[in-house]
Amino acid sequence: MAAMKPVADQKSVEKTNRTWLHFVAGGIGGMAGAVVTAPFDVVKTRLQSDMYIDRHRAATTYRGLARPFVQAGSHVVDTCRIIAEVYTIEGPKALFKGLGPNLVGVIPARAINFYCYSNGKAVFEKRFGISSDSSYNHLLSAATAGVATSTATNPIWLIKTRLQLDKEHAESAHAKRQYKNSLDCTLQVMRNEGIKGLYRGLTASYLGVVESTLQWILYERMKTFVSQKEQSRQARGLEITTTDKFLGWAAKSGAAGLAKVVASILTYPHEVLRTRLRQKPLIQGQPKYTGLIQCFKLVWLEEGFVGLYGGLTPHLMRTVPNSIIMFGTWDLIMKTFG
Repeated sequence: MAAMKPVADQKSVEKTNRTWLHFVAGGIGGMAGAVVTAPFDVVKTRLQSDMYIDRHRAATTYRGLARPFVQAGSHVVDTCRIIAEVYTIEGPKALFKGLGPNLVGVIPARAINFYCYSNGKAVFEKRFGISSDSSYNHLLSAATAGVATSTATNPIWLIKTRLQLDKEHAESAHAKRQYKNSLDCTLQVMRNEGIKGLYRGLTASYLGVVESTLQWILYERMKTFVSQKEQSRQARGLEITTTDKFLGWAAKSGAAGLAKVVASILTYPHEVLRTRLRQKPLIQGQPKYTGLIQCFKLVWLEEGFVGLYGGLTPHLMRTVPNSIIMFGTWDLIMKTFG
């Protein structure tokens, strides 16, 4: 009869399995969110790029003054119009163009983020004695996960952005596309801009760590609040029904969406700066935006404060439901298999 494994070894195996489950659940959650919200992705990138700024600026200014609320409304109308045009002219499948390359970036990015965040909480608690329930632990874990994710996936997002903007520019100017596919784009970037070219916009991505960190902290606080309500019901001897469990799960998923709204509004300019920095160089080979500070100053001078929030409306229309679906899927998988 085979000897039984010690209890400590069994717990170690279970902990390892749960660790990798975060990786898998994060990837699946990211995939689910990306598929559902795919139509908003190209629209968001288009409105962030300076290739489409002049038309919006002309339509939403009065006597040289920008009208933020008019621009926000214009973006809502443009988002719906673009989606309707694609559906009518190219068919429903066209709404999911670029989903493949997007998933190539989303799945590893979310898997790495959830994996690093969950393991970071355990490491900071075990090695440094910082409670995994404290906001300080959440801050450190989320920041670590954000830096790791941005560094690992920046080349993927740069290629995706270049391909999206190249396609839109070729169609609007009736010109030939510069890049044939992802591989060709990668090779051209490396040949013309070097390995560093694949990491253009990385500094702006690091600024994005502030957003993801803030979202994690807010989400954890709201999730704790929901859990405490459930525990309070149990302490009073009230039965927790299937409906109660579903509502609790829905509340936690909704908390992810609310946290995303707050975090996005506070930190959104980094999204615009990152997209601008990832744009291909001008015809002469000289990039318009050469660095984070230079990019910020130039956008501010040319487009004002509103320019730093270009594409915010479709961004929220995409990322809020994306966060709800992603965190909800992750939480459901962890509860089911963890």
